[in-house]
Amino acid sequence: MKPILKMSVLAATIFLVVGCQDDNKADTNKPVEPAKVEQTTASAAVATTDAAKVEFKTEDQKAAYAIGASLAQYLSANLDQQKELGLNLNRQDVLAGVEDVFAGKSRMTQEQTQQALQSLDQRVAKIVEQKAKTEAEKNIKVGDEYRAKFAKEAGVVTTKSGLMYKVEKEGTGAKPAATDTVEVQYKGMLTDGTVFDSSYQRNQPATFPLNQVIPGWTEGVQLMPVGSKFEFVIPPQLAYGAQANPSIPANSTLVFQVELLSIKGDKQAQQPVAEAAKTTTTATKAQ
Repeated sequence: MKPILKMSVLAATIFLVVGCQDDNKADTNKPVEPAKVEQTTASAAVATTDAAKVEFKTEDQKAAYAIGASLAQYLSANLDQQKELGLNLNRQDVLAGVEDVFAGKSRMTQEQTQQALQSLDQRVAKIVEQKAKTEAEKNIKVGDEYRAKFAKEAGVVTTKSGLMYKVEKEGTGAKPAATDTVEVQYKGMLTDGTVFDSSYQRNQPATFPLNQVIPGWTEGVQLMPVGSKFEFVIPPQLAYGAQANPSIPANSTLVFQVELLSIKGDKQAQQPVAEAAKTTTTATKAQ
């Protein structure tokens, strides 16, 4: 879900711009008319070309126009975000508010303006909360279905905690403890195959303490002998639960492909350097 910028921030920006302007400028210094707020992306490109031909009399006039153009682009993008939430904020009404304040004839007092914006903030918060709740409930159902299907595949093991895994390659090294630091190659995906993190894509193994990652990783990697490659399917309660972030929605079941390359600081547990390098290279090419 895209982050929503509160309209009170937009209003503050408008009033800041207004405060920077001089309502008493002579007509000879009147800036060229700003581009229309409702401009589409395609027409904006044409407008940009035409604007390049406009000659500004002074640097101040040029800067003032740039402020207006920047404000219009900012408002346009944020009004689009509000529209995605189902709010119908008419661009002409927004523009009218800007023009009225510039003209010193605002139809609302500052108190009324703040009340209207606070009311909008509350409406936005309720909509976002409901959308997040609906998405989280959907993700639970999708995850349950995915895990039920995965459980029927040959070789899949489900632990008491609900962690699921399948051995793709069995290593011959030692198994790490929860307090160990391990070196791994991995790819993390949502159940629809969307990759949200991958050391393969960075072309560099990751190193981290096992007791500082999500519970599904802490438990799962301890099951792996060095040199192994496992596929893990991690239910939400062993991953990020109801906590959402830009790349992982709330209540997501996560899928990981993990290669355990070594246990740091334990020479006996590690594969020979040449063998580990060969494993890493092969896995990277496979991606």
